[in-house]
Amino acid sequence: MADPSDLTQVLKDASGGSRTAADRLLPLVYDELRRLAQSRMAEERSDHTLQATALVHEAYLKLIDMDRVEWQNRAHFFALAAKAIRRILIDHARAKNRAKRGGGERNLSLDEALTIPAEGLDMNIVALHEALERFAEEEPIRAQVVELRFFGGLSGEEIAEVLGVDRRTVTRYWQHARAWLYRELQDDAGE
Repeated sequence: MADPSDLTQVLKDASGGSRTAADRLLPLVYDELRRLAQSRMAEERSDHTLQATALVHEAYLKLIDMDRVEWQNRAHFFALAAKAIRRILIDHARAKNRAKRGGGERNLSLDEALTIPAEGLDMNIVALHEALERFAEEEPIRAQVVELRFFGGLSGEEIAEVLGVDRRTVTRYWQHARAWLYRELQDDAGE
């Protein structure tokens, strides 16, 4: 992992439009993005057609293509990386579901959705995404905790840094979010 202060400086330089900084950015973040992508892909179906490398590259391209982003620091970059990874996985899942008209996927239990499931679990990431969208309407900060932890792989400390809150607050938000999403996914499964 790159030194956070080096990465922060490169991000700030890249925000200023420095092409040299943008070229230096990928080697500094690639390993961490790859780790995030691999952890997300490990939770997907074993026959998933999207590979971790493709997910990293697509997320990186989305990140560097963002206009007017003033990168604050490493945590800010990886928070946006989590959002990019989430969008890519959701778009991929939706495209597959459209192609298969349901694709034989099943609803998630909260334990499956918010913990690292066994390898090869056939997850319906779209159901989680839709529940998370509803949760964000009521509790946007708590929904962001779920996004950063589940899609971004950030630790409690990193999430606290991104959100500017105490680590204990992140823990409380995570517990509340899990309970809300559990009820929501259970209700969806019962329909």
